Amino acid sequence: MNSRCLLVLAAALGVAVAQESFKCPDDFGFYPHHISCDKYWKCDNGVAELKTCGNGLAFDASDSKYLTENCDYIHNVECGERTQLEPPVGTTHCARLYGIFPDDVKCDVFWNCWNGEASRYQCSPGLAYDRDARVCMWADQVPECKNEEVANGFSCPAPGEVSNAGSFSRHAHPEDCRKYYICLEGVAREYGCPIGTVFKIGDADGTGNCEDPEDVPGCEDYYGDVDLKALKKLGF
Repeated sequence: MNSRCLLVLAAALGVAVAQESFKCPDDFGFYPHHISCDKYWKCDNGVAELKTCGNGLAFDASDSKYLTENCDYIHNVECGERTQLEPPVGTTHCARLYGIFPDDVKCDVFWNCWNGEASRYQCSPGLAYDRDARVCMWADQVPECKNEEVANGFSCPAPGEVSNAGSFSRHAHPEDCRKYYICLEGVAREYGCPIGTVFKIGDADGTGNCEDPEDVPGCEDYYGDVDLKALKKLGF
């Protein structure tokens, strides 16, 4: 028997021994693997079968009765000492087949991957995706993100340059009537007016409010043919 056949036989025997080594506590149930967070044992009529969650998922062993077969995103599962995982299997925008992953270029974009299919999501203006907390946060609070990327290069006025604005100042977006920047302690954060309104620069430097488009010179046609009254009735 050649060495390749011996390796195949040894692997097959290893699987058989592993399955025989787990004894089902009850006839039916789902039990965590002792070292692999993405593996678990399925017991059916007292017979144990080793199962593996999808790549990027882990077995949730929080059911004390062991009656729930649940694979969830790895970051949602308390793995404890079950530290081993299957090697990553990735697709475009997906480090694993299942999971939520930051974009490689834009810090305000992230991807929700399910079975290798990536759905694109973008944080609201001024926010960036925090890869640790897995939520959108202010861009200046996300270490991986340069705030200038989200603020489109906008720089806040120097301290004392805007005297009548109070603790923060508001500034119009150079291209988009609906957007504006708020500067707080020298950090620019991008905001957006509610749908149906646009930003109007105030009489004093660093001030402004969201107003109806017809009241803002140059932004009267921002929404085109959209029926703004109908949108407001719908709660937008």
